[in-house]
Amino acid sequence: MEHTGGGDRPLGPIDPLEVPRFAGPATFARLPRLDQVRSCDVAIVGVPFDAGTTYRPGARFGPSAIRAGSRLLRGYHPGLDVEPFAAQQVADAGDLACTPFDIAAAVGQIEAAARSVEARHLVALGGDHTVSLPLLRVAAGRFGKLALIHFDAHLDTWNSYFGADLTHGTPFRRAAEEGLFADDVSAHVGIRGPLFGRQDLVDDRGFGFTIVGAFDYERRDADEIAGELRRRVGNAPVYLSIDVDVMDPANAPGTGTPEAGGLTSRELLATLRALDGVHLVGADVMEVAPAYDHAEITSIAAANVVYELLGIFGRGAARR
Repeated sequence: MEHTGGGDRPLGPIDPLEVPRFAGPATFARLPRLDQVRSCDVAIVGVPFDAGTTYRPGARFGPSAIRAGSRLLRGYHPGLDVEPFAAQQVADAGDLACTPFDIAAAVGQIEAAARSVEARHLVALGGDHTVSLPLLRVAAGRFGKLALIHFDAHLDTWNSYFGADLTHGTPFRRAAEEGLFADDVSAHVGIRGPLFGRQDLVDDRGFGFTIVGAFDYERRDADEIAGELRRRVGNAPVYLSIDVDVMDPANAPGTGTPEAGGLTSRELLATLRALDGVHLVGADVMEVAPAYDHAEITSIAAANVVYELLGIFGRGAARR
């Protein structure tokens, strides 16, 4: 069964009315592979790496789990009034191979592999949050200094763990030190739980972040929070990084460092949807660890997060 499309029309997913959703290719949303298309607007890439985890391992299996969780995605996004797979060419570029034994070497390999993907934009499936650092390097190299909107239970701006400065808790400190971010335009969303000390917040502000905590959702809705984020990033090129532990463990049990009191999947999707209009240039969805999942709850939520991102990209393509 061939993918739909023809001429200059984007190749889309396999037709679900001809090939059942439990069959067909194992690509994200059963999209074409990157080598099947002439050019690509958004490439989905897996980064199966989790050597930077500090608690429960297993996010190396995240990319395949998210792809499996994407089989029920359909062609029309009514919330954004866009057809993400028809408004632009989306393709699955497979996984970026890297060593599982040496974090610094893996970061270099991921960066080099991501730079070589022939697509306008990348959406990465993790993997642990360590791999956001090389992806941010690539995005900043293409689009200039970035505004990062980071959805997570944790700040990920700590300095080191056990003497290691490249872990899933340190990528955004390293990125700030490397000058990848524009000044005072970045934000964390969904932060909650204990910190090592007050200095964590002082350091984080010094790297140009503001914080929207998970409990802010008790008194503010997703549209209001997204409006604040949109004003903060302005016209800067935006990179969205989503750790699935931003969601409550009830909504995303399959992750390595769960924290009680998180967002529902609906709150996360609504906030992302309300960010339509920002200058989105790249994104990642991290920390899906399927060994701790139940009934694909986390991988299905993560796949729908990717769909929201593709909807925003599609809306941007339609405006160009």
